Amino acid sequence: MSTENLNPFEIVQQQICTAGQCLALDPAIEEILKEPKRVLMVTFSVKMDDGTAKVFKGIRSQHNDAIGPCKGGVRFHPDVTLDEVKALSMWMTFKCGVVGLPYGGGKGGVICNPKELSQGELERISRAYIEAIASIIGPDKDIPAPDVYTNSQIMAWMMDTFSRLKGSNQFGVVTGKPIIVGGSLGRNEATAQGCVFVITKAAEKLGLPLEGATVAIQGYGNAGSVAAVLLNKMGCNVVAVSDSCGAIYNPAGIELEVLYQHKRDSGSCINLPGCERISNEELLELPVDILVPAALENQITAKNAEQIKAKIVAEAANGPTTPEADRILFAKGITVIPDILANAGGVTVSYFEWVQNLMNYYWSEQEVNDKLQTIMYNAFDNVYAASQQHQVDLRTAAFIVSINRVAEAIKVRGHV
Repeated sequence: MSTENLNPFEIVQQQICTAGQCLALDPAIEEILKEPKRVLMVTFSVKMDDGTAKVFKGIRSQHNDAIGPCKGGVRFHPDVTLDEVKALSMWMTFKCGVVGLPYGGGKGGVICNPKELSQGELERISRAYIEAIASIIGPDKDIPAPDVYTNSQIMAWMMDTFSRLKGSNQFGVVTGKPIIVGGSLGRNEATAQGCVFVITKAAEKLGLPLEGATVAIQGYGNAGSVAAVLLNKMGCNVVAVSDSCGAIYNPAGIELEVLYQHKRDSGSCINLPGCERISNEELLELPVDILVPAALENQITAKNAEQIKAKIVAEAANGPTTPEADRILFAKGITVIPDILANAGGVTVSYFEWVQNLMNYYWSEQEVNDKLQTIMYNAFDNVYAASQQHQVDLRTAAFIVSINRVAEAIKVRGHV
């Protein structure tokens, strides 16, 4: 049985220490980075559909604002914890840093089960949460976005509530909004598109042709399903996908249009004709060229890392690989494109959305994708160069690139 510590807050602190050693980081800066600058915990009551009042708890963590406003999603989930939100805000700082955005990290959460809530109840919770944290957010302070079980409609309600409080439209207070109220074209596909851009670069470095490369995708949700289509267009052969109900495998390749229809009609990937039913765990261990974990955290662990056979693991999800598994994969020569780089396309296009809101001028989808490609390619090149220079895995290299940047801002501002 593995004795791995899977507390996300302690994991990110360890990642900071590891990168800090490579950089000979000033101990005072390391201490600053190991804790959020500000954490607000709020309690608010919401009238439910049956007329009763129910009390909810929410959190907003702001890790660091040395480079710019804090940025990060808000999740609605029954298992939201303080340590998780703090850790996610810290990872957001480094995600923004690795792609060079003028942001620090933020993250928020409300402890609730959206599956048990009506649309009206969701709206009232969204508005009450934003009202409770309104004093610490804003286009120049902290910019929330969608995350687990939140979406563009929830962002619209949050933006509207904040705008009412300020007495004027504040489109730039959140990103991930519907297009009609300041959303950006290309935002829905951004996480997957960014992931595919860095997979392309990694394959280039490894001399792996994408034409005919086999792909397994764990988590056929927004990022996973879009990544499947984009990789397929580049000549890759998607042979396995999974969702919360299980996984399917066809070594000859899955017909993605048929899969899309099947998932839409049945609500799941499983039982697709011509495919073998396998477990989510078995999907991870398939003999494929590219593995895209796009589901939950802690999927590749010390327990199964030895059985991973992919040449590239591209983390479209947050935290799918544990630190112990990381070491095993690195020793095996498997290239892991870390989450703070692989899924940074989402926050990059959120940044584009915010910029468009501030100047009230909007770009075409082609412009958005061209700008995203430039940023993701540059970020991969910087991380790869750091990994070669320090002889470390890409995750440590990504932290080195990002921490270096944040540390410089902290020093220049005279915070140490």
